[in-house]
Amino acid sequence: MTESILLLSAIPADLRAALADRFTLVDDKPAEGPRPGFRIGVTMALAGANDAHFARMPDLRLVVSQGAGLERVDLSAAAKRGIAVAYTPDVMTEDVADAAIGLMYAAARRVAEADRFVRAGRWGGERMGLGISLHRKAAGIVGLGKIGQAIARRCAGLGMDVAWTGPRPKPDQPYAYVADIRALAERSDVLILATPGGTGTDGIVDAAVLAALGPRGVLVNIARGSVVDEPALLDALEGGTIAAAGLDVFAREPGLDARFLALNNVVLAPHSASLTHETRALLIARILSDIEAFRDGRPFLDATAGAV
Repeated sequence: MTESILLLSAIPADLRAALADRFTLVDDKPAEGPRPGFRIGVTMALAGANDAHFARMPDLRLVVSQGAGLERVDLSAAAKRGIAVAYTPDVMTEDVADAAIGLMYAAARRVAEADRFVRAGRWGGERMGLGISLHRKAAGIVGLGKIGQAIARRCAGLGMDVAWTGPRPKPDQPYAYVADIRALAERSDVLILATPGGTGTDGIVDAAVLAALGPRGVLVNIARGSVVDEPALLDALEGGTIAAAGLDVFAREPGLDARFLALNNVVLAPHSASLTHETRALLIARILSDIEAFRDGRPFLDATAGAV
């Protein structure tokens, strides 16, 4: 008999189709109460799973979360109930780093604005405004995990002076460490956010950090919308406190603040940094492989290890 998998949240169509080829999929409906009989649940990183889910699913033994972030999955509660948590780190690293560089150039060199300028028939009658050069400028990276390191390598390869901040120094890394995020912003022409979300990073980019980045500074966020004080960012973009921003994530998704839509100095992306044909194929393959490893009793990367 085909095993049934409980979907704890909406999932992308390509992942749903791949799972449906092998399993019977059932959408969770919390209002219907307990969900016994399901050993495997699938969720998205931004949806997560918590003890309220686990309490309704007494037979759950594996949660698979699509994404690298785990801040919305209650790992301690899962571990206490004997539930393993598989997720998809590393798979998206290089494409997300590429997207960060793309957003950096798009914001600094006004790529999206230039496209609108041409399409509106303004070329010829007007001159496009000036962008900001990036060669030999300073890049500050907030969070030097695998994605942050991939971004740092790219920035260094572009001839940028790279520094970073995070909870603690990493002596094996060749980039300058700056303990204070405001000090990092002050020395940076571009501040790139690659830190995990969660209570430790909520709102760490606030009005003071944006003021330190300054009126020629560019902010790039491929991390989580929660990392930024969004009203302060909107004020900074509207008032010229910073020059521009390239954003892939927002405090509310997809219903982002309408103030963003009126701004020419921000490039908006729909949380799409990892959306390439190649990464989607690798990510789906990783999820299927982890599920099969669980079913066969083989080892796989379990995020609950040491979580109790």
